[in-house]
Amino acid sequence: MTWISLAGITLAVFALIATLAVRSGFRTEFVDTIVGSSAHVTVYYAGEEDEFGRVSRTIPDYDATAEKIAQVPGVTRVAPVVKGQVMATSNGRNAGVEVFGISGENLQTIPRIADPETAQGDIADFGDGIAIGSGIARELNLSIGDSIKLISPDGVKTAFGTSPRVKSYDVTYIFTAGRYDIDRTRVYMPITEAQLYFNRENVVDEFEVSVDDPEEAERYAAPLLAQVGERGLIWTWQDASGGFLRALEIEDNVMFIILSILVLIAAMNIVSGLIMLVKNKGRDIGILRTMGLSEGSVLRIFFICGAFTGLIGTALGVILGCLFALYIDPIFSLVNYVSGGGVWDPSVRGIYQLPAQLRLGDVLSAVALSLGLSFIVTIFPARRAARMNPVEALRYE
Repeated sequence: MTWISLAGITLAVFALIATLAVRSGFRTEFVDTIVGSSAHVTVYYAGEEDEFGRVSRTIPDYDATAEKIAQVPGVTRVAPVVKGQVMATSNGRNAGVEVFGISGENLQTIPRIADPETAQGDIADFGDGIAIGSGIARELNLSIGDSIKLISPDGVKTAFGTSPRVKSYDVTYIFTAGRYDIDRTRVYMPITEAQLYFNRENVVDEFEVSVDDPEEAERYAAPLLAQVGERGLIWTWQDASGGFLRALEIEDNVMFIILSILVLIAAMNIVSGLIMLVKNKGRDIGILRTMGLSEGSVLRIFFICGAFTGLIGTALGVILGCLFALYIDPIFSLVNYVSGGGVWDPSVRGIYQLPAQLRLGDVLSAVALSLGLSFIVTIFPARRAARMNPVEALRYE
């Protein structure tokens, strides 16, 4: 029973730490891919009708407005952007993509996009062509130097209506942001070329703003709106991904509760083992009590027996859980190999691999939960042993 209790506590603590590590790693990776490749705060204008009755959200005089936004305390980057959705085609294949018109200087300030370790090509050549995500490159079978054709339905306006705009560009840079949906849909184009392509002469669609503390992006809303005027509107990365983050938080809490119950079940094995131990050692307890051993001493003896099982099991579980988090990549590769591949689908989960991140707080919470439950459940059989009447224990001896 002791060995069973020890194994149960070990596996329960291991499962708890491994789950907490994966949970923390998944959220960290998910958030990092967002704040490292997208705007922390997007500033845009509300729609306004022009003299022809058309609603426009474009931003004129964007250089002066960008300078005002940059003066807000905590703002680290402001990038005027032209955006549009087009169809990309190459090698007989098609894909829907979203084009971001941005200057080369601002593109180099996006951490996940300008990472030379995961990218192909030289970002300094961005002005000679366009930058595409690695997912688009795989979909259309493209590499550096190849040509890609972009087709926009909102093209040249003629007397016979609007004709699609078709133009070819050289691929000069291929990036990997770490998010499947970004790598699969995003294209960067020099801002001057994007203004011509999307009929945005001397205007932009929005500003991408980066701040010191992305987790507190909401508190920058008021000062940013004060700089852009009454037409200004704010959209943070938390607004865009808030539903998913809230779902992650709820899932984290539910998983912690479920695994806490698992630890409690494992701790109950300690109770079973101690109850059997007390029953088998009744004669010895009676003899010790008649020799003058106090109730407190008996209680401490059995408490130590149960507590050591919980202590050793918790220590082994912490070691296994930490090793799992540290070596999750080879473990995951082994599982993927044994199962024949396809265990992790990035198109569903968004990121390319299962991450894990050890946090001291998570390990300490798992240790506190395991030791706390182990010590608490040990008290009841220990008290039963301490209150055993020595006369009754030796009656039939």
